[in-house]
Amino acid sequence: MMEFSEFIKSITSEFTPVIGGEYAQEDYEYIDLSQNNRDLLKLEVASSAAFSVFIDEYLRNRSAKAAYGGYNELRTLYNRSELFNHSSSNRNIHIGLDVWVPAYSDIIAPLDGKVHSFQDNSNFGDYGPTIILEHQLDGQSFYTLYGHLSRASLGNLEIGMQFEKGDKIAELGDYAENGDYAPHLHFQVIKDMQGKIADYPGVVRKEELEGYLQNCPDPNLLLKI
Repeated sequence: MMEFSEFIKSITSEFTPVIGGEYAQEDYEYIDLSQNNRDLLKLEVASSAAFSVFIDEYLRNRSAKAAYGGYNELRTLYNRSELFNHSSSNRNIHIGLDVWVPAYSDIIAPLDGKVHSFQDNSNFGDYGPTIILEHQLDGQSFYTLYGHLSRASLGNLEIGMQFEKGDKIAELGDYAENGDYAPHLHFQVIKDMQGKIADYPGVVRKEELEGYLQNCPDPNLLLKI
């Protein structure tokens, strides 16, 4: 039986956008936000405004329109939030793909799917407004998660609502509604929701990492940015 990661990779051989508008594959620039990026040491990572300036300067210096990265990335920037950093659980390894584009950018479905669940995960440092789609393809059921959206994106949704590939499903939020982050999409592919509704861990502990990587393969296997 094909591994789930291989199945996701096999869905298409082409660039599959999740950001709407005029973004071609060559407009994206990889960004390293791991603990190894020494430029982050100069940054007040607790400030979403400062992080926005950092991202904007990074893109301008590289003549790029969007930044992406973050899968299986050990990050120190989560230390600002008790949601991730407390005595019983220090979660600091990111298992989704972040795409850094301006607030209110359109988010589009990369595949046909239906709404599995949605809610505003409103804790400081959390996803903020979140949508999860369910997909059925070649007999395989799986899910995609979209975090850090605008609250307006949740207004007209219904469980089971159908979307076709390329349909607009949401807009990105700004720091005031997206969990207090510089505007970006957290995109995650999930094989088994494990009973969770409208939320699924996107940052995990080292001790749990292997299982999560099996359940949540690299989203860029699908998007091919």
